[in-house]
Amino acid sequence: MRGTDEASGSLFSYVDLEERIPARHPLRLIRRIVNDALAYLDAEFDALYTDFGRPSIAPERLIRASLLQMLYSIRSERQLMEQMDYNLMFRWFVGLGIDDPVWVPTVFTKNRDRLLTTDMSRKVMAAILAHPEVRPLLSDEHFSVDGTLVKAWASMKSFQQKDSAPPPHDDDPGGPPPPADEPSANTDQPQQTETQSMPDTPREARNAEVNFRGQKRSNATHTSVTDPDARLYKKAPGAAATLCFMGHTLMENRNGLVVQADLTHADGHGERKAALEMINRHSPGSTRRLTLGADKGYDSADFVAALRRMVVTPHVAQRIRYSAIDGRTTQHPGYALSQRRRKKIEEPFGWAKTVGGMAQTVHRGLDRVRAQFTMTMVACNLARLPKLLAA
Repeated sequence: MRGTDEASGSLFSYVDLEERIPARHPLRLIRRIVNDALAYLDAEFDALYTDFGRPSIAPERLIRASLLQMLYSIRSERQLMEQMDYNLMFRWFVGLGIDDPVWVPTVFTKNRDRLLTTDMSRKVMAAILAHPEVRPLLSDEHFSVDGTLVKAWASMKSFQQKDSAPPPHDDDPGGPPPPADEPSANTDQPQQTETQSMPDTPREARNAEVNFRGQKRSNATHTSVTDPDARLYKKAPGAAATLCFMGHTLMENRNGLVVQADLTHADGHGERKAALEMINRHSPGSTRRLTLGADKGYDSADFVAALRRMVVTPHVAQRIRYSAIDGRTTQHPGYALSQRRRKKIEEPFGWAKTVGGMAQTVHRGLDRVRAQFTMTMVACNLARLPKLLAA
């Protein structure tokens, strides 16, 4: 018997969001771990808000919505609010009821930027890694470090000389045409009463073509007027230099989870400086013998000496000539194992750029991009937890 295609609206609805989500959906485990971590940070949230004034968006909901945006590759806050309006699973994950209104995108963005600073993003990462179910997955002795370039939200045309005048705004339509010469009052010529047609003044293209051939530009003489924190840099010989930042991660070698993340200006010494800061921030004053795997870019005498002073064995790949790594390190079987495991650090970078939206950041300023990069690595860890905990 054929069913009828009749739409009858109901006055009342008894929709339970908890029952609409499949029992084995990966977001169930992720949401439980995130909720436990946010409950641990409850005192930190209380210290950020006053006891009077208009209530803001709950910080727990802000963080869950930001993680959801990275997990599902939602390209903008406006699109996130649109999907939260009709997606029951998104409402359930964030904590909104079926009848709760979604937020205005600009209000959500302003509240999130005030909350998710670099310090708060690192606290969220630490709280998730300290979860009783996540902590046994981590190695506390063997780590790897690496860096990647994050393209800035600035074009090459914005990279101009520091002492030059700022360019006119692209949206400026230009001033009115110059007035025509008015006839003298004493002339005997008859006045023209008809309206004169407006002269056709040619306008320049909004995004004019620029030829950079033959011009020498460097970070010492030029800066981006769009994002002054961006630097012109290329990581490999023969590659094109772009305006970018440099992101860094510290990974534990057991399951490849990111335990520290940082973002700095792009320069030739940024990777080694960030590596020392991250290993010191993760294990401050540690007297245990740790190992740190890295590629040939970290094979520097001062970096290797700094690691040994910190009781860290430098499992750094050797350069062909003038290597700071000798037989004291390479003769141990753990060196070859670290060299194999360190390549797994490229997976969080790939996930962040293809899924997390870090191929080119949409934020400007070092602090905001650093906070976004750290939260993206938090989302990368969360995306891997359902399979790791089910194994």
